[in-house]
Amino acid sequence: MDNITASEIAGFGVGTLLLCATIAAPKVDALISASQRSSLGMCRKCGDLRMIACSKCKGIGLIRKGGFSVSFINDFFDSLGDSNRTMPSIPCISCQSKGRIQCPNCSSSIQLK
Repeated sequence: MDNITASEIAGFGVGTLLLCATIAAPKVDALISASQRSSLGMCRKCGDLRMIACSKCKGIGLIRKGGFSVSFINDFFDSLGDSNRTMPSIPCISCQSKGRIQCPNCSSSIQLK
C-alpha cells in the first residue's frame, strides 16, 4: 500500500458506504413502515394482521439443534441453496411450530376491551 491513488481511496469510501447502507437497510425499512402504519391508524408492529413472525424460529417453525451457530452465516448458506448441510431441527415451542405468534400490541388491546 505504498502508492494509493485518490481513486482507490474513493473506491474504499464508496464501498464502505454501500456496506453500511446494506447493513442498515432492514432497520430503516422497519422504521419507515412503522411510521406509515401509525399514520394510517394501524398497529405499528403487525399492521393489523394480529400476527407477527416468531422471534425464536424467525417464522420457520423449527429451531436448529446444535452448538454455537451464527445466524448470519446460516442464513447466507441457506440463501445459496446449500442442501449438503443437514442440521437436525426441533419444533419451536414458543409458537407451537406455526412460525407466528399473536401480536403483543393487538392481543393486549383486545383483552382490555
